[in-house]
Amino acid sequence: MTSFFRFEELARDPHSGARAGRFHTPHGVVLTPAFMPVGTQATVKGLLPETLRVIGSTMVLANTYHLALRPGEEVVAALGGLHRFMAWDGPILTDSGGFQAFSLAHRSKLTERGVQFRSHLDGRLLDLTPERAVAVQEALGADVIMCLDHCPPLPSDRSTIADAVARTVRWAARCRDAWKRPDQALFGIVQGGPHADLRGPCAEALIALGFPGYAIGGVSVGEGPEEVRRALNVTTHLLPAEKPRYLMGVGRPQDLLDAVATGTDLFDCVLPTRNGRNAHCLTAFGPVKLRNARYRLDAGPVEAGCDCPTCARFSRAYLRHLFIANEMLGPVLASIHNLAYLHRLMRTMREAILSGTFGAFHERASRDLAAGGPDGPP
Repeated sequence: MTSFFRFEELARDPHSGARAGRFHTPHGVVLTPAFMPVGTQATVKGLLPETLRVIGSTMVLANTYHLALRPGEEVVAALGGLHRFMAWDGPILTDSGGFQAFSLAHRSKLTERGVQFRSHLDGRLLDLTPERAVAVQEALGADVIMCLDHCPPLPSDRSTIADAVARTVRWAARCRDAWKRPDQALFGIVQGGPHADLRGPCAEALIALGFPGYAIGGVSVGEGPEEVRRALNVTTHLLPAEKPRYLMGVGRPQDLLDAVATGTDLFDCVLPTRNGRNAHCLTAFGPVKLRNARYRLDAGPVEAGCDCPTCARFSRAYLRHLFIANEMLGPVLASIHNLAYLHRLMRTMREAILSGTFGAFHERASRDLAAGGPDGPP
């Protein structure tokens, strides 16, 4: 790891792999476990950077594929890099574009050389090789950058996943060789689907390449919660304890509880803001679906006891009105609450790990989520 980055494990739950730590980056310290809001196009949809700070965000995510297409990495670099461009002075992570090769498979062609995309904006070609993915991320200037990986859809047959694992390792070596900036940490990504005998060798090969951190990929691509847990149980304990571990694309509260229990440190997902835009709010007792008629005269907050700006000032009835009237403030306020809820969940888990009570908290929080609220289970 470069001198700009350092991970400290401060405490570990004696009955699980859950751990609390500090991840030092050039733009500040991230207390882990931590959830990163997704700002795909250099913005977390509808939220000002200062709002993110108020609700507890410490690190955010942006995306290589989308920013390379618009406005172009050269524009971002000319304007001082992502931090200055989006007015966010905290740590930033950029995804490499590997997930888009999966999600935009109908608009891309994957070969050993890399991924060639047909832009979803104007049809022009974007040639994203491992070397180009690193170069774009270096120009964007994020603190943590990701290797280009091959993320196969699930379900896929074992031979397809095995081919993706082998290509992911080859691409990771090319990314490492292309990586130039010591003020950026390049993370490798472990693939392998639900197969322990593929994930293990993938992790070992990436560890041998000596990355500053490691991600667990190939989850949230069509499999169920049990397969996510299986992938975590197989992978996390193989990764170096002295380096951060990042689970990509997972944001359901129960999945976060279970992932932290395996020793994972960093998380991202579009779920809290996407759900917020669709009047679906997260709470410790399951979802609140604000369009439901039962909230027409409800003067209470989205979640009792929540101190986020939304719950501190606005009622369920008011938020329901905003959504029914198609007012843009509704999605903004719901997104604020959802992110604040996940940050609070992470903070509470961290405190439980530090105090030695994580097991009891995990059991209680899981039971509350399973019970569900007035709008059903999560």
